[in-house]
Amino acid sequence: MQLLRQLEFGFRNTFAVGNDDVGAVITDRRYNNKRNVDLEELARDILRANGADRIATQLRVEWSSRLKTGAGRADYRGKLISLNLRLFDYPDEIDRTLRHELAHILAQFRAGRRRVLPHGVEWQQACCDLGIGDEKRCHDLPFLVSRRARRYLYKCPNCQRDFPRVRRIKRAVACLACCRAHNHGEFNARFRLRLVKRSS
Repeated sequence: MQLLRQLEFGFRNTFAVGNDDVGAVITDRRYNNKRNVDLEELARDILRANGADRIATQLRVEWSSRLKTGAGRADYRGKLISLNLRLFDYPDEIDRTLRHELAHILAQFRAGRRRVLPHGVEWQQACCDLGIGDEKRCHDLPFLVSRRARRYLYKCPNCQRDFPRVRRIKRAVACLACCRAHNHGEFNARFRLRLVKRSS
């Protein structure tokens, strides 16, 4: 897909990146779910500086109108970082949120095929390497809080731990704790989550 560099974005914002000030083009709200090529290049540079050249070339960064409660989202498989449009109201949080999500990407890249906990030790190390060693698991921005009922209950057949979910799981997902304890962190169908309850 060709990059649309000729689009004119609504306004320009400067925010601190490390010790340097970098001018980053931020799309205005009319460009929902659009790539931000300047933040994308910044993210790629950060990944390259941390030895993740291969994934850096594939990474995309976009603004998303679908995010409501989270400041950002990292999708390692899709090589995509999505940022909440409400960050426009908190421009000082854009760089930190980008680095938070990049830490997820970097942690999984370093782990290879081995699964890592979303905010586990690998993520914490990646945060330190990206200059946000004091990063918390969740943001404290005044975004909407989700009140959606978790209608599906899954259970691990091995440890019997419950996994309530808002949506039905559509692919094979196993209990990470059991996979780590009994299969070196690799997926094993013995620990695949099973649907035990569905409420209407």
